[in-house]
Amino acid sequence: MSLTRRQFALQAACAVSAAGFALRAQAQAVWQPRDFRLELHNTHTGESFAGDVCVGDGVYDQDCLLSFDRVLRDHRNGEVHMIDRDLFSQLLALPRLLAVPARYEVISGYRSPASNEALRSAGRGVVRNSMHLEGRAIDIRLLNVDCARLRDVALQASRGGVGYYQSSKFVHLDTGRVRAWAG
Repeated sequence: MSLTRRQFALQAACAVSAAGFALRAQAQAVWQPRDFRLELHNTHTGESFAGDVCVGDGVYDQDCLLSFDRVLRDHRNGEVHMIDRDLFSQLLALPRLLAVPARYEVISGYRSPASNEALRSAGRGVVRNSMHLEGRAIDIRLLNVDCARLRDVALQASRGGVGYYQSSKFVHLDTGRVRAWAG
């Protein structure tokens, strides 16, 4: 049986559409919150917290998230701020894509306006309107994963900003628009 060009193009378009739908469904499944253990170790305070971020039906465990907010506080002055819950989705999904446990070292989470300005004034490469000020950014290392590999997977995921700081050995993730840079 031979196909006309039009029939072939229609079948090809259907196959491509089905494949695209399957890939989108798979990617969305990875990003859906579900029961998942997240471990954070703050390198500045020495504090750690591990907990199940989500409980049944993708509902966040609020007590657990408050504990994570505390671990991710501004280590310079102790100010606590609510961390963007979408950031936790990234922290949960990236290790799944890499087939490793979600065990992170945190270099920086929330940053108060006073800390941000002090770092900026000292020429530490900190921007005035940093997403750390809103609890929408985190600087991390994923245990047993090379930072370049973590950056690559985060870039492929296209979930927000990704900064790669090779000399300091950490990756910046945020919930802003998709963009990338190296520091």
